[in-house]
Amino acid sequence: MHLFATHFGTYEVGCDANGKPRLLPFRHDPDPSEIGLGYLDLADHPERIRAPMARRSWLENGPLAGTGVGRGREGFVAVSWDEVASLIADELRRVRSTHGNQAIFGGSYGWASAGRFHHAQSQLKRLLNLAGGFASSVNSYSYGAAGVLLPHILGSDYKDACDTSPSWSDIAENCELLVGFGGFRLTNAQVEAGGTGSHRAVEWLRRCQERGVRIVVFSPAASDAPLGPNVRHVPIRPNTDAAVMLGMCHRLLTEGLFDCEFLKRCTTGFGEFESYLVGERDGIAKDAAWASAISGVPAETIIEIAEDLHDHRSLINVAWSLQRARFGEQPFWAAITLASMAGHVGRKGCGFAFGLTAVNAVGQPVRRLKGPAFEQGMNPVRHFIPVARITELLENPGGRIDYDGQALELPDIRLVWWAGGNPFHHHQDLNRLAEAFRRPETVIVTENMWTATAKMADIVLPSAFPFERDDVAASSRDNWLVYSRRVMEPPEGVLADHEAYCLIADRLGCREAFDENRCVDDWLAHIYEGYRERYPELPDFQSFRLRAFAALDEGEEAPAPADHFRRFRNNPEGSPLKTPSGRIEIASGTIGKFGYPDIGSHPAWREPEEWLGAPLASQHRFHLLSPQPAHRLHGQLEYGPASQSAKLKGYERFTLSAVDARGLAVEDGDLCELYNDRGRTIAAVTIDEGLMPGVAVLPTGGWFHPNGDGVDHGGNPNTLTPITAASRLSQATAPNSCLVSIRAWHGPGSEQQHED
Repeated sequence: MHLFATHFGTYEVGCDANGKPRLLPFRHDPDPSEIGLGYLDLADHPERIRAPMARRSWLENGPLAGTGVGRGREGFVAVSWDEVASLIADELRRVRSTHGNQAIFGGSYGWASAGRFHHAQSQLKRLLNLAGGFASSVNSYSYGAAGVLLPHILGSDYKDACDTSPSWSDIAENCELLVGFGGFRLTNAQVEAGGTGSHRAVEWLRRCQERGVRIVVFSPAASDAPLGPNVRHVPIRPNTDAAVMLGMCHRLLTEGLFDCEFLKRCTTGFGEFESYLVGERDGIAKDAAWASAISGVPAETIIEIAEDLHDHRSLINVAWSLQRARFGEQPFWAAITLASMAGHVGRKGCGFAFGLTAVNAVGQPVRRLKGPAFEQGMNPVRHFIPVARITELLENPGGRIDYDGQALELPDIRLVWWAGGNPFHHHQDLNRLAEAFRRPETVIVTENMWTATAKMADIVLPSAFPFERDDVAASSRDNWLVYSRRVMEPPEGVLADHEAYCLIADRLGCREAFDENRCVDDWLAHIYEGYRERYPELPDFQSFRLRAFAALDEGEEAPAPADHFRRFRNNPEGSPLKTPSGRIEIASGTIGKFGYPDIGSHPAWREPEEWLGAPLASQHRFHLLSPQPAHRLHGQLEYGPASQSAKLKGYERFTLSAVDARGLAVEDGDLCELYNDRGRTIAAVTIDEGLMPGVAVLPTGGWFHPNGDGVDHGGNPNTLTPITAASRLSQATAPNSCLVSIRAWHGPGSEQQHED
C-alpha cells in the first residue's frame, strides 16, 4: 500500500485516468478529511519556489548596507545551491563572531510536516546548535496561556492539553452533563500534529449524544454547538466566560451546593477565592446577576446550569480559543475551580477538560506513542522568548520582558532564520511585525511557496513538499505510525530541508556531525527502531515499510483509559499533584509572589481593553473572533482546492449577524472592509442567523497580501489583532480580544474615500 501522511490524516495514493497520482481516503479512517485530498495540486502551483533566491539589494550590497528597509518591497534573483550555501555559512560565521550566537534567532515553528525526520524545526535547530546555538522560543500560539498556567495549578504532568481531558469512552459511559465554554468547532478535529490514521472525535461526540449526555454550549456562535439531540446553545459575549463561571461558583457557594470535603482534601486556596467571590474586598458579589450584566447570559440560565453541574455527573470543557485572549488564563483557572466546587473532579468522565475536538487526539482512548524525532542536540544559548513575543524581540534589543517569574533579556537579533512556519499568518498586528522584520541584518526563510514570510526574506531556500520525500509519521498523542512514501520527485532545483542543510553544514565544517553519515533511509530506520524499543510489539522496519502502517493495539478494544485524577482524588496524600501543595491550587502562592498586576493569585474577572463592554467599543463596535479555518490548517493549503473553493470572488469570508448586516446596509456576499487603528483587510460577508449581534468571525489562514496602500486583500484577521499578551505570566497571544469597525467596500480606491 502506498500512503501519504499529513496533519489532516493519512491518504492512499492512486492514479487518475491519465495515470497521474491522486490521493484517496485511507480505508481505515472512519471520518477522513477532504482537505488533504488536494495536496498534490500544489506541486506545480505558480506560487511554488523553484530555486534558491536572494533579495537583489542584499545580494549586491551586503547585510551591513542598511538594505533591510527594502525587505518585502524588492525583487529576488535566483542563485545556485553552491552559492547560497556559502552565503549562509559566511553570514552565520560573521554574526556569531561579531555579535555572538544569541544574535541568531531560530524562528522555526511546527506544522510543516507530519514526518518525524523531515521535521522543519528539528532539522534547522540541529544545524544551528552545531553552529554554536541560537536564541529560541518556547510554548505555542495554540495553547500558550494555558501551557504556562496549568503546571502551577495542576502540576507539570498537565502542561499538555491532551493530558487534562478524561477519555471519550469514559465521558460517553459516565457523564450526564457536558458544558462547553467556547463550544466544539468540529472542523478542528480534522487536524492532528504528526497525523493520524483514524479521525474519531466527531464519532465520539455523536456517541455521547446517543447515550443521552446533555450538552450545553456557551458561545457567541450557534455553529459552535454540535447538531443532534440533547444540545442547548447559550449565546455569550466574547471574553466573558470567566465571569459566567464565577457567577456559577457564587451560586454553588451561597446555596451550599459545593463539595466542601473535596475542596478541603484536594485543593488549596479556596478561602482566598471565596473572599473574592463574595466581594469582601471590593464590595462586589460575583453572583449570577453580576455575571449576566457582563456576559449577556440571563441570570436564571447561569443559576440553572450551576445547579445542574452539582446535581449531575458533569464535565466542563473549555476550548483552546478562550485562552487566546486578554487574561486568557482566567477561564481555564475558573473552570478548574468550578469543577472542583461541583465535586466531580477525578470521577470517571467528569471534572474538566481543555480542547475536546480542538484536534483529533484530545480525549481519544488509545495508548499513545512516545517515540523519538530527529535529534536537535543541545543549544548552548540560553536566551529565549515566549513564541508570541517576536515583535518585541526585534523592536527592543537589550530590553526585558516578564515571563513566568523571570525577567527575560531580549538579545540584539542580527539574523533570523525561519523554517516550518509562517509568522505572517499566525502572529498578530502584521503591519507592526513587518516593520520589526526590517530591522535584522539578514532574514533567511526555508519555504515551498511564496508566503508573506518568504517575501520578507533576504535569502529563500526552496523546500520540498512532504509528498516529495519519504518519512515516518507519528503523533505522540495518537497510536498510529505511517510510512509516508514519496508520491513524486521535487522539481529540479528544489531540495528537502535535510539535503539543503547538509550543504550548509559542509561549509560550516560540521557535515558529519549533522548527518552522522546516514542516508535518509538509515535515518527513517533509526527513528522507527526508537519506537520499537519502547513498543516491542510493533513489526520490524521492513515489514512496517511494506505494509505502510502500524498501530498500537490495532484491531483490539481500546485500552483502559488513563487515570485522570482518580488516584489523586482517592488518595491526595499518597498520589499528590506536582504542585507546591500537592493539591489543585485554586489560589497559587507562587503566581501571587510574582506580583504581576494582570494575573493575581486566583481566578478573577478582568476586563479586557478590547471587548464589547470597553470604552473603545463606542469607536469600533464589533468584536472580531479569528478561529481556525475549516478548509485548511492555519495558512497551509491556502492554494489548495478546498480553501480556494471556500472563498467568494477570490476573497476570504467572514460572518455577521443578520441584524448587523442590515445596520451596515450590506447583503450576503458583499465585500467589506474590516479596520481599526492597526490595519485594514477586505473580506466577503456571510450572514449567520446564529451569530450574536456585535460579533464578527473571520477565520485565520488567509495569506497576508497588502496592496500599495497597506490594505490587506488576503483576509488575514491578524492584520487587525493586537500583540498584547494574555498576561505577564504567560506572554501568550491574545488575538480574540480585538475590536474592529466594518463598512462596505466597493473596489480599489474606496479605502481613500472612507479615510477618517
